[in-house]
Amino acid sequence: MNANLDLAGAARRAQLDLADAARRAHLDLAGAARRAHLDLAGAARRVGLTLTTAELAGLDDHARLSAIATWRGRMINEHVSARVFASLERQLARAGRPTDARAAARMVGDEHRHAELCAAVVEALGGAPAAELPELPAVPEHADADPLEAALRNVLSISCLSETVAVALIDAERRAAGPPALATLLAQIVADEVQHARSGWRLLEDCAPRLGPDLRARLDDYLVLAFAHLVEHELAHLPARPAPSPAAEAIGVCDGLGARQLFFATVEQIIVPGLQAHGLDAVGAWRAAQRIGAAASSPASAP
Repeated sequence: MNANLDLAGAARRAQLDLADAARRAHLDLAGAARRAHLDLAGAARRVGLTLTTAELAGLDDHARLSAIATWRGRMINEHVSARVFASLERQLARAGRPTDARAAARMVGDEHRHAELCAAVVEALGGAPAAELPELPAVPEHADADPLEAALRNVLSISCLSETVAVALIDAERRAAGPPALATLLAQIVADEVQHARSGWRLLEDCAPRLGPDLRARLDDYLVLAFAHLVEHELAHLPARPAPSPAAEAIGVCDGLGARQLFFATVEQIIVPGLQAHGLDAVGAWRAAQRIGAAASSPASAP
């Protein structure tokens, strides 16, 4: 009888061990799937960007490594942005906006191409254009709204806010670029970002006259969250410090202090007035978003 109990206990322990191993294997596989590897070495070689020794002469090792990290981060951001436009394409199609959906589909290709251009800069600086992709949250579908309102929310957030800011920041980097090949590359990216932003502003202009007061009020409420997210995202990527050197800035390392000033100027002088002109309470939404940010960063909000 004791032998039978020992065998039964051993069997149960073995089953538990197997189940635990299976769970660990499943978690490992799930984690590996979330941490997908991005390798754009082949694409970088096809771009064929060359930066001469003379163009990089002012870079010390610290500045060069900062530049590699900066451009690798941009490579990742551009690559993952493609899925945002892929989701927006589906939303616009559901909302009965086939022309806008086709435009969003083209933007998917633009973002992949931008990632390849950034990868080429990484390689030209002596880095490896490869990285582990972060775990990404799902693109909001806004299931609580009808198809048009859901699409408008994301168009506001993506095109009217994020892409408009991107135009200002990347164009400033283009003007600060030293090597002509780098300035040309940034000009290509800016030209696409301009179209991405304009597509959202055109859609808003077309829809605005037909937005009822209830929908406008809901979009105003959404803008508070969109502005708050924009500030959080941009400030996380714009360091509160200058570039390490003029040579680093000329190769694309951000002057974070200047970029932050430009970010807020773009929101307050371009985005807010533009949205306000289309009948949305962007002034109120921006003020409310700033209050949210101030509350989140206050000592009282610390855990």
